[in-house]
Amino acid sequence: MEGFNSWKDLLNPEFYINMGGFWLILFIIFAETGLFVGFFLPGDSLLFVSGIYAVDIISKTFGSTGSDFLDTTILASSIAFAAIIGNQVGYWFGHKTGPALYKRQDSFLFKKKYLYQAHDFFEKNGALAIIMARFLPVVRTFTPIVAGIVRMNKKEFLRDNIIGAVLWSFLLIFAGHYLDKLFMDQFGIDLKKKLELIIIVIVLVTTLPVIIKFLFGKKEDFSKYENHDFGDGEEK
Repeated sequence: MEGFNSWKDLLNPEFYINMGGFWLILFIIFAETGLFVGFFLPGDSLLFVSGIYAVDIISKTFGSTGSDFLDTTILASSIAFAAIIGNQVGYWFGHKTGPALYKRQDSFLFKKKYLYQAHDFFEKNGALAIIMARFLPVVRTFTPIVAGIVRMNKKEFLRDNIIGAVLWSFLLIFAGHYLDKLFMDQFGIDLKKKLELIIIVIVLVTTLPVIIKFLFGKKEDFSKYENHDFGDGEEK
């Protein structure tokens, strides 16, 4: 088992799988949305690669059930639960302390513009933003915080949180697991040997909307938020 060698390891899903397996994966998924400093963690690629190793991960943790489908379902369900708890913590954090974040100075791990972008995303897409944000890196970290700041109804947030977490975890985990089997059976290609390429593709696909907006979208005017009073309204 290899240890930490460089900061690049933090973006490599295999690093977390090898270092901590099942429990570390759950913590990473929780931290990506439960802790606002977790926005840089590899959520999408970690889920996909975890799906490829699903049987090994569950076998080493609990012992194999003897069924690929059941092992994969256990992993996807556990990750969905961690994602739900992470979002709930993010919502609580935004509800209790969110307004102060808009006065916080930028740092290496915190950029106020991400909060503004998540706020705009939430305002444009409403409750559906909670579900959609699951599939957008960075945005999914700050959207639950913004939902807490704007006092989104707690029951509606929990409902959308559960739907988004289940869709996100099951789609990516099962895609990783069964695409690996499909490519091996049909084409003789072992995806475990193509992980670097897979990770690059996933990162490009999930961040492409952000890249396009950055390159071709109009420059955001965040000055409109400077005197905005966040979080003082009643729960919606």
